Amino acid sequence: MRESVRDAGLPSTFRSPWFVGFSAVAILHLILNAADAVPWDGITKVMLAPILAAWVVDQGGPRIVAAALIACAFGDLFLIWDSTFVIGMAAFAIGHVCFIRFFLSHGALREIRRRPWFLCAYAVAGIALVSYAWTGLEPALRIAVPVYAAILVGTASTALAYNTITGIGGALFLASDALILLGQANKWQPAAAGIWIMTLYILALLLLTVGILGRSSTANRLLTPTL
Repeated sequence: MRESVRDAGLPSTFRSPWFVGFSAVAILHLILNAADAVPWDGITKVMLAPILAAWVVDQGGPRIVAAALIACAFGDLFLIWDSTFVIGMAAFAIGHVCFIRFFLSHGALREIRRRPWFLCAYAVAGIALVSYAWTGLEPALRIAVPVYAAILVGTASTALAYNTITGIGGALFLASDALILLGQANKWQPAAAGIWIMTLYILALLLLTVGILGRSSTANRLLTPTL
């Protein structure tokens, strides 16, 4: 008989050594970030997404998702320096396009057409955020930010259409980048903004990966009959 969804899905995912390794690096990074331990915090930050990409490959997951995570790693690398901030945004944009492509290929557009309200809500939130930050943005960012915001809204919407776990991950990614944008525009940020940004980002990457791997694992096992 077939395995249950519970047995085939997320619980086995958390037993992976890649998950353990990611968790260890994430905790170390947050400690270093809080201590402002440059450049070590930057090194651990750049390690996060590649570990998840290796996990996706190890689990036989979608290669386009691994590519998205590698693009995020390059984004993390270029965001270390202010002079390459726009290049970092471009790298993240490529990663988001990969995520969107994956979600669309798995029925996200059909779900969005059925329930368009969450796309509308994200679009309104994105427009409001960019409008609020607009006056504080440098001229070089006034073209890049609206384009990136639109792509990020696409990720958040299609991720929610895929499943709840990836949907939460997409929302947290949007929240993390929103705090970065507010900092770039010299607008309000919460105390210890760096910790909040990285905590939200780490959870976003993890939930996007877990949500995709968990669903892929469940689908593969349910399609394979056992004696």
